Amino acid sequence: MTRRRALVAVAAVQLAAGVAGQALALRRRRAFDTPLLAGDPARVGRDAWWAGTALGPPAWTLAVHGWALARLAARPDARAAAVLGWVGAALVPGYLQERLVRQRLASPAAEPAETAVVAVGLATAGAMAVLGAQASGARP
Repeated sequence: MTRRRALVAVAAVQLAAGVAGQALALRRRRAFDTPLLAGDPARVGRDAWWAGTALGPPAWTLAVHGWALARLAARPDARAAAVLGWVGAALVPGYLQERLVRQRLASPAAEPAETAVVAVGLATAGAMAVLGAQASGARP
């Protein structure tokens, strides 16, 4: 499997995890909660656009991710690969700073659906960062 194909596959799974995390958080009113800022469960839908939710990245990040993924899936594109690498690199600390993510990873049995979304999201974000750097020609 080429680096491009591996990146496309990992980025597709990561995008699905991000969308699933957004949907689950919206349904369960899981607002973002980081060490510096916290959202309001009553406004989780609004906050999902700019700051994300406790279980998924912001909608604008998902849009950039989707654009780069579609572009890279269509043809080799170092710029799209680099964008996916940078998105993955930004998502890793994004996931780790969320209080609910850390809780779910520490106690996976508490909420299996939420744990699955964040575990897959975090793992694929890390893989996407490395594969994106490699596919774009940068050093990981």
